[in-house]
This record gives sequence, C-alpha cells and structure tokens, in this order.
Amino acid sequence: MKIALAQLNYHIGNFEANTKKITENIQLAKDKGADLVVFAELAICGYPPRDFLEFDEFIVLCETAVQEIAKHCIDIACIVGLPIKNEVLQGKDLFNAAYFIEEGKVKAVVKKALLPTYDVFDEYRYFEPATQFNCIDFKGKKIALTICEDLWNINDNPLYVSNPMDELIKEQPDVMINIAASPFSYTHDDERIKVLADNAKKYNLPVFYVNQVGAQTEIIFDGGSLVFDADGTMKAEMKYFEEDLQVFDLEEVENVRNKYPQSERLTDIEQIHDALILGIKDYFRKSGFSKAVLGLSGGIDSAVVCALACRALGPENVMAVLMPSKFSSDHSIQDALDLVNNIGCMHEIVPIKEAAEAFDSILAPAFKGLPFNLAEENIQARIRGIINMAMSNKFGYILLNTSNKSECAVGYGTLYGDMCGAIGVIGDVYKMQVFELARYINKEREIIPINTIVKPPSAELRPDQKDSDSLPEYEILDKILYQHIEKKQGSKAIIAQGFDEVLVLRILKMVNVAEFKRYQTPPILRVSPKAFGMGRRMPIVGKYMA
Repeated sequence: MKIALAQLNYHIGNFEANTKKITENIQLAKDKGADLVVFAELAICGYPPRDFLEFDEFIVLCETAVQEIAKHCIDIACIVGLPIKNEVLQGKDLFNAAYFIEEGKVKAVVKKALLPTYDVFDEYRYFEPATQFNCIDFKGKKIALTICEDLWNINDNPLYVSNPMDELIKEQPDVMINIAASPFSYTHDDERIKVLADNAKKYNLPVFYVNQVGAQTEIIFDGGSLVFDADGTMKAEMKYFEEDLQVFDLEEVENVRNKYPQSERLTDIEQIHDALILGIKDYFRKSGFSKAVLGLSGGIDSAVVCALACRALGPENVMAVLMPSKFSSDHSIQDALDLVNNIGCMHEIVPIKEAAEAFDSILAPAFKGLPFNLAEENIQARIRGIINMAMSNKFGYILLNTSNKSECAVGYGTLYGDMCGAIGVIGDVYKMQVFELARYINKEREIIPINTIVKPPSAELRPDQKDSDSLPEYEILDKILYQHIEKKQGSKAIIAQGFDEVLVLRILKMVNVAEFKRYQTPPILRVSPKAFGMGRRMPIVGKYMA
C-alpha cells in the first residue's frame, strides 16, 4: 500500500480554496501512484476555526465540501479532517473528526478523544470527546487512525476519558496514521519527533504523521510531517514551512532499512526566521492585503522587522517611515537610511519636531511648572503612531508592530504609540534573539547596518537616553523573563538559581503591572513555547505575584 502525506496550507473558513487544494492534491497523489492520501486535522475548514464552529451553516459547508471531495476519491482513498455534528445530542454539539473516503463514499468516521485545553488550545469548548475506537480496513491492512493529541498519550487530564491507541491496538492494526494541526514553536520539532518515535516503539507499529503548514493569524504551523518504522526509526521528514506531498510505500517502511530524503535540521534562529517570514506572508495573503508600513527608527527591532517584511512581501511592498525627533541622533537617521538603501524598500521621512512642540504648547497651561518626564516622551511615541496609522489609512498599508518580547513583558512601550499595529512580528522574540536574527539576516551580505547591531539600544525620547537607564541589561533580563514566562517559575525559584533577589522582584512586578498593556496590543506571531496572547491568560487586576 502506498500512502501519500499531503502537507498543505489551509485558510480558515475558505471552503472553496481548501476544497480546490485538497482535490488537486488527491489527483497529484493518484498521479504518483498512491492508494491513500492523508490530509491534516480539520483540513476542510482550517485550524483553529474557533467560534466559527458555533454557526450551523459553517458545519453544513464542511459537509458540502466533503461531498465534492468524495467525487474525486475514485481509485484512491483519502483521509481528511473536519468538524461533524454530534447526532446523539448529549454533551457538546460537535466532534473533531476525520472521514475515510473510498470510491466516492465516506466509509468510516473517526472522532478525536483527547481534546487539548492548554496554551493556545480550547477544543473542549466546542467538541465532545470520543469514547469508541475502531480500526479501518483498507487493501488488506488495518489502519489505526488518530487525530493529533490522541497520539500524545496525555492521561492526567480528567477530560481525557481514554487513550485511543490502547484500544485500537487490541484490533492488531498494521499501521498508525495521525492527522494533526500541531502549532510551531522553536522547541516543538524535537519534542514531536520524540513523542512519535516513542509511540512507534510502544505499539511496535510504523507511524505516518501529517501536519498542517502555514499561519493562521498568530499561530504558525511548520509542517515537518514524519514517517517512522516500528522500531521508532525516522524514515522520512518532510519540508518545514512549505507545502509538500510525498508518497511512501508501507512495505518499504515496514521492512527496508533505508530512509527517504529528509529536510535539513534547522537551528532555533533559522526556525524563528522562517516562521516569521511565513507568518507575515500568510497574514497578508489571507487577509487580502499586500503592502506593509512600519516606523523605522534606526534601532535593531524595526530594522529586523523591516528586513523580514521585505523578504515576506517583497521590498516594493514595504513602506518604512522615518520619523526623527529633536532627540534623534544623526547616526540613527543614517542607520535607517542605510537599511533602506541596502534592502530597496520604499521610505518617507516625516520629522515630528513641530508636532511635538505643538503638543507642548497646547499642554503648557495644564503642565505649568512641571518637569519634562514620561508624559512628553509618550507624546512623541504617539505622534509616530498617528503618522504610521495615517500612512496606513491613506495608502491601504497594514501597520507592522515592531516591539520585541522583552519590551512587551515589562511594559517598555507606549500604548497607542509604538505598541500599535495590526500584527506583532517580533513580540515573541526576546531582545537577545533579535540580535541573533539580525546576524542571521546578514549571513550572506550586510543588510542590517553593523552600527544598528552594535550600538546600545535606545528609544531616543530624551537626551542621551538608553534602554539600560530604565531596564536591566538585556542579557540578564531575558534570562529571568524566560524562566518566568516559558518555564513558569516564580520569584523564589528564579532567585534560587542565583539571580539577584531585588532584581527578580522588580522584573516580575513590571511584568504583572504591564498586563493591561498586553490586552490592548495586536496579535503576536507565536514562535516560542509560551507567547503573549491567547496562550497566556493572566488577570489584569490580580494581586498575586509569583
């Protein structure tokens, strides 16, 4: 039996495009001699559909799409994921399901049992967990078909009523197939490989795993579909961050000690780079936009975002707006211009000195006798936000936010100023990782000016300002933030690692106090195991400080 894994980029709710993509790949798999082609979890509607699932018409459109897809399953079978109605009318209204389609008809239905409710997942909000499991007979083989989490063997959640593979193995299947929508983080590929290899060894069966690829707003899917033999040896690793279709001979996977071509393993920074490119590209393509605007300060954050946007959209579609103030240094303006010249994007120079002075004049009576402070600094940032949004409105550009994760964590940013935007490009990338990204972008030639990389970071909102005036050095700050955010460590545990107690308490207080700002920021492209946004839900007015 020849099995094709179709690793595709779906568009949530775009049934016409998804159906066309699926049927085209059914034909491609047939042309390549496949007996069975496997598509990802909720491929029909895209993942995650969220509250679209509450509309009856949405579910009807899923079934209508399947009827069209089934017409193409002649002389080839397919497995495809979709939400289906719970006809029993007990529990939730829907199941997260997969159809096995053969000779134009749905021959089997498999339902997901282990519904994740952690991090970015909230499947139990919509779906009822399955309680019955059966293998699928096809071409003399028994297929144990599972859906994503069902092969992750998580048994400590009371909502997880049973482990599907422990039931399916009783029917003595010949192969495990798992369809998934497994979001990217730069640590997840190694974890995923280990989990699937362990399952292959545990059940002594080959594993065929297909993942989605592409970005759905903040969530990015990296592909990397996998095949293992019964010993847990990886036989194939499909492309990352690209659509891919490959055909595998089950007999070869079972019996021959060879490997299919595999993708080259990527470093963390390479993965983050490629994920952000895909995230930008899909956000624009799936939203129906093509041109981006951003404020370009001469600093490293905006330089990296500008470079990534140009790679994703083409420099001809990126507008960089330079907005020097009376505090902007000559070298920052030159650094920004050098980047524009290196990269070839559009640019405008819009000085903000007169606008800032106008606000000073307007507010002079109210601020009489008070010294220059954060209020005047934030006015400058908000003037820049107004200019960026004006460019967006006038020319139809989408504004890219350039705040990094370190700044987002401690609230080092101005609401309705540098924190505005439609999508946060590097809001899940710590400052030290931003420097790594800049060096990676420059690996073949200088794109980001060296001076941008080596100079001390500064918001340039007052004379001789440096980030280190307000924040700890980023080398230390990022390590403490990582322990608190990704590792979920409280102050005592972090201090026990050798960090200064006063510094740790100060940083964690800044993180908690800044929660109200993060509620009002754009969605952030998720590249880490724990990003700000839907995967990290903290109360704004809570008193507890870990």
